[in-house]
Amino acid sequence: MEIKVPELAESITEGTVASWLKQPGDQVEKGDAIVELETDKVNIEVPSDEAGILSEVMAAEGDTVRVGETIAIITAGGEVTQPTEAAPAPEQKEAPVAQEPKKEQPAAVAATEATSRADRPIASPAARKMAREKGIDLAQVATQDPLGRIRVQDVATFEVAPREQAKAPQAPAPKTAPPAAPGKPEERIKMSRRRKTIANRLVEVQQTAAMLTTFNEIDMSAVMSLRKRRQEKFVKDNEVKLGFMSFFTKAAVAALKKMPYLNAEIQGDEIVLKKFYDIGIAVSAPDGLVVPVVRDADKKNFGEIEKDIINLAVKARDNKLGLSDLTGGTFTITNGGTFGSLMSTPILNGPQVAILGMHAINLRPVAIDAERMANRPMMYVALSYDHRIVDGKEAVTFLKHIKDLLEDPESLIFEA
Repeated sequence: MEIKVPELAESITEGTVASWLKQPGDQVEKGDAIVELETDKVNIEVPSDEAGILSEVMAAEGDTVRVGETIAIITAGGEVTQPTEAAPAPEQKEAPVAQEPKKEQPAAVAATEATSRADRPIASPAARKMAREKGIDLAQVATQDPLGRIRVQDVATFEVAPREQAKAPQAPAPKTAPPAAPGKPEERIKMSRRRKTIANRLVEVQQTAAMLTTFNEIDMSAVMSLRKRRQEKFVKDNEVKLGFMSFFTKAAVAALKKMPYLNAEIQGDEIVLKKFYDIGIAVSAPDGLVVPVVRDADKKNFGEIEKDIINLAVKARDNKLGLSDLTGGTFTITNGGTFGSLMSTPILNGPQVAILGMHAINLRPVAIDAERMANRPMMYVALSYDHRIVDGKEAVTFLKHIKDLLEDPESLIFEA
């Protein structure tokens, strides 16, 4: 039986072999995970549909494989098609991949195919058709699709002249530059597929959005006092602690309802206003930052939001997030205060047009009135937004509304 790369998602056509969970010669039961594949967003374990012996693996760890490609062979009845002692050796696995019939230049052919597969951009069939008709190189087209797929509107709005100008700054290749200090120790680590996706998307959003950040500060005294008074009963009722994220999520939803253009995205020459509130919560995972989504946050209470955030964070750290956990967010909240950050300018999570940054809570002297000072637990908050559709007045008003709600948290009962 052949083990093939399954359908990963509508917009994902390939993945990387992260690790083989079974080795050639191993007994495999029906349902056992054979291999772990890394995609741009999540890791997926591929199971066996039948019991038998893993007789051959046809892709090494780190190889890029496409949907539908055969990557392993399961032999029923315990017959191994290759000698067991030779099966784990990657050298003997490479030979058939080098395409024996084309003996004139097998190495060159294999290298060309590997490069073609790795460099091929992800695009919808309609986008590829339009690109062919217009003579556009899809590798030069930027997109704000959450999964990095090039859409028809990306090709339609792409202009050839800017593409040619954009090539100029890319000419210097950092990897060919001589080391600054010859003889000094250094280590080169290949970027994972996910890290490359994160890097590309962060650069793309800075190149395509008119990003600006506004700041404010919040006196967290009232929220901290409320948490202290209600924590014991909250834990008893919900079996989870009352954290700060649920307060900020509820406040963000209330502010988004008043400022709908921050809960939107740009598609071509149209603004799409989202009438739902799926809030992305940035989480630090082993392979990089991910943003799982709390669905319908406006319809959930504090306990449900806290449970969702905890469950998503655990799945992120265990590499168990599914594509449905990561797509479709309308607004993002990131908490640099977890790591002690005092202030930052968060980068947009395209195609969203706004992101709220939380930071560390520190005691600072605050003027109560003209004659009194007091130490208060203060937090700086930052809102980065796309100035193409969000004006400064809206952004500042949005952040000020969040400040007002959190300094009077009981008001969240009525507004969120």
